[in-house]
Amino acid sequence: QEKKNISLQFHMSAEAADREAVSGSRPCTPPQASWFEFLLDPSLLEQHLQEQPQKNVKTGLTIPVLNMLLNELLCASRVPPGVKHVDLDLSTLPPTTAMAMLIYNRWAIRTIVLSSFPEKQTKPGPHQLNMMSLVQQEKELTENILSVLREQATDSIMVLEGALNIKKDFYVHTLRTLDLLAADPSTANGETESSTAGLRISADHLHCQVHYDLGGIYFQQGCSDPSVYEKAREHFRKLDSSPSLCCVDEQRLAGYWSACKTLTGASDPSESQHTPYGQISCFMRNHDYGILLYIPLIYVCLCVLNDRDRALEEVCHKLCVCNAVRDALEGGVLSVSFHQLLLKPSQNTISFLLEVCTRSVDKEHRSETNKRKMALFIKLEDVSLAFMVSSHKLFMELLQDEEKKILMEQMRKSSATVNLSAKPLPSFYDIPASASVNISQLEQQLILSLDPRHIQQILIELHGMAERPFWRVNSKWEVPVDYVNVILAIKDNLTRDLVYILMAKGLHCISIKDFAHARQLFTACLELVTEFSPKLRQVMLNELLLMEVRGHEAGAAEGNMERPPPDLVSRVRGYLEMRIHDLPLRQIVGEECVVFMLNWRENEYLTLQVPQSLVNNNPYIKLGQLIASTCKELPGPKESRRTAKELWEVVVQICSVSSQHKRSSDGRVSLLKQRESSMVNEVTAEHISIWPSALANLQSVDVEAVVVTLKELVNYALSLNPNNQLWLCTQADIYFVTNQYSAAMHYYLQAGTVCSDYFTKPVPPDVYNDQVLKRMIKCCSLLNCHTQVAVLCQFLREVDYMTAFKALQEQNSHDSMDSFYDYIWDVTILEYLTYIHHKRGEGDKRQVAIKAIGQTELNSSNPEEVLQLAAQKRKKKFLQALAKLYF
Repeated sequence: QEKKNISLQFHMSAEAADREAVSGSRPCTPPQASWFEFLLDPSLLEQHLQEQPQKNVKTGLTIPVLNMLLNELLCASRVPPGVKHVDLDLSTLPPTTAMAMLIYNRWAIRTIVLSSFPEKQTKPGPHQLNMMSLVQQEKELTENILSVLREQATDSIMVLEGALNIKKDFYVHTLRTLDLLAADPSTANGETESSTAGLRISADHLHCQVHYDLGGIYFQQGCSDPSVYEKAREHFRKLDSSPSLCCVDEQRLAGYWSACKTLTGASDPSESQHTPYGQISCFMRNHDYGILLYIPLIYVCLCVLNDRDRALEEVCHKLCVCNAVRDALEGGVLSVSFHQLLLKPSQNTISFLLEVCTRSVDKEHRSETNKRKMALFIKLEDVSLAFMVSSHKLFMELLQDEEKKILMEQMRKSSATVNLSAKPLPSFYDIPASASVNISQLEQQLILSLDPRHIQQILIELHGMAERPFWRVNSKWEVPVDYVNVILAIKDNLTRDLVYILMAKGLHCISIKDFAHARQLFTACLELVTEFSPKLRQVMLNELLLMEVRGHEAGAAEGNMERPPPDLVSRVRGYLEMRIHDLPLRQIVGEECVVFMLNWRENEYLTLQVPQSLVNNNPYIKLGQLIASTCKELPGPKESRRTAKELWEVVVQICSVSSQHKRSSDGRVSLLKQRESSMVNEVTAEHISIWPSALANLQSVDVEAVVVTLKELVNYALSLNPNNQLWLCTQADIYFVTNQYSAAMHYYLQAGTVCSDYFTKPVPPDVYNDQVLKRMIKCCSLLNCHTQVAVLCQFLREVDYMTAFKALQEQNSHDSMDSFYDYIWDVTILEYLTYIHHKRGEGDKRQVAIKAIGQTELNSSNPEEVLQLAAQKRKKKFLQALAKLYF
């Protein structure tokens, strides 16, 4: 069905192009080739692309056809099927494979961005009505593809971010290399995977385009998350400093850049004073604010956004006042920022406000309408602010006596409605409420604020204006389900809102590792609930403990290996041993407390001091005790590792599928489980000898969950210690059993590198044992690097001549055979090479092999130490050469 849709789409696009060429609506356009002509004569495609490159880029193929073609490119470029692109390491892939992945993910990102732009609607002509059903099919197919691309957007972004770390050049397929792939894939792949095949794309050129694409997608995401605009601006900034803007829409880039500066508040001191923004900046720096009243309002607003930094804070306030005066004079609505400015005005702000009002209205000629507008503009609801304004000398010049009386009467009436004495609890609420503004304005402040007392102040005002649950203002405010009922049971509405919001904001701060604000919010919440709920007090103490544990672990992850203070360890023990009836407990708190004790090797407590009743009733404490006991027994003899067997049984139980969740098993499912199980068994790991060698009930184990857990565990372990050769070998094994052979070679070689000082010393035999070497041999064989196979066969404890000879018989090797002959020290293999080349009539290569045999240090009559030295020298050079290929 997919092929049918693609064929239909391709036919429809080409048919529409044919009709356009002959319809007579564009008589100057030369006749276009029909779609079937490209199939009959392949040279037409290259000619067509060369004649109209820009046209083909701008009015070219539809999304479904491009999706089909790019997936074909991924397949032809040998991108491993069934593996997420984000899980592949670009630096370890062949150049054309990596480039194909980047092309696909760049197209995915650009398609997402372009799909967000409004489409120009055109009225269909008479000849197009018959195509409506086909157009509808295309639209549905396009929407399905866009849905998939949007779901994978995060992965595509990570792939492109990873490409920016690669400094070497890339290579893209050309028509010639694609023709080679079509003619003979086994031969062509050797050329296309080499470092010089295809069209070279410089790293700077590619980075330029990737920065543009990432800037575009981050800018689009900024609509839902304004903080992302900073990322967009940073990518566009790097693009702007690039030596060349290759294949980038410079006009759109300029628009992006201007918008990002506005949205992020970045200033540009080099901006020309000949532009409206430049002129306004000049007026501001010369403190000539009066002129701003005569400049179009849009330019003033944008200039305020562009120049909003700490040094210009006063300027921003003055411009805000100027804009407000303009709005009042023109009958407009006063801005939210002006109301916020008047919440805590300075004496200078009031003076400047009245000065602008005085200068903006001509006392001799102002109309009654203007007088009424100015009176309404000065009307204030906060009593203290009203008296501050009315006592100013400029206020006397602004309004006439009758106007002053009317205004003061309005202020007295409005001040009576403001409730300044709402104090549900005596200790925490002892702050006067500020000026009341509209509800939506206050709710916006409530969402943004992280100051507990400011949050309390806003809620007092909101509850004075309306009685409703304000904890529902933001759908992203969430508290653990374990606590919801306890919090919502609080009878006082204001207190309930405050507890819920303080906890939700504190948990969010912890999730983004803003522990300073989290501590302030939780401490304020603890102070509040202590006065009326012992249960909620203990809940907040538990959450504060979890915050401290996570804060310390976050510091350790960043390199601070200082042991936790004794007080924190004591509080963790206290939590684990705590028994309070009817107290809501979050499982994650107990789990992370156990992990905390394991990370800091508090094994004595977990194995000897923790109460047995706690172990029996708490499963994660039981698991922690088994892990701690197993770690303690590791140095001992194998017979004493009784807890390892018990730990194994617990982990198997965790990874097992319960009977009610089992799906019906047939032969295929059974075979799949056996294959997955054997795959896991092929992965080697440190201390693997302490575990049982077989599973009693394999069918009950969720092997997929085991694989996912193993991958995550190894990735995390290597993030903490990237030079652990045993973990590197485990990572290589994982890539090996998942058929990612190039990546597997990368990690096998990295494991050898870290333990031999980049192969200047022999690799320890326990790292490059026969099992690892055989897997490296298989990787090279499956990558069609057959000469590398022959060389590696010498590394085994007993040289594998059968495999070496078979590899040397292959004629489609991706590595240049004779360039590796200098790394062969086994004379038998070299003699076989001379025989093979003689048989094939390859005289030049035969001479290279004969020359290698003739080296005096390989003479079989030499002492054993001389022969060993010759072998070690060649091993070192060969492994260093391989590292250059796969790193």
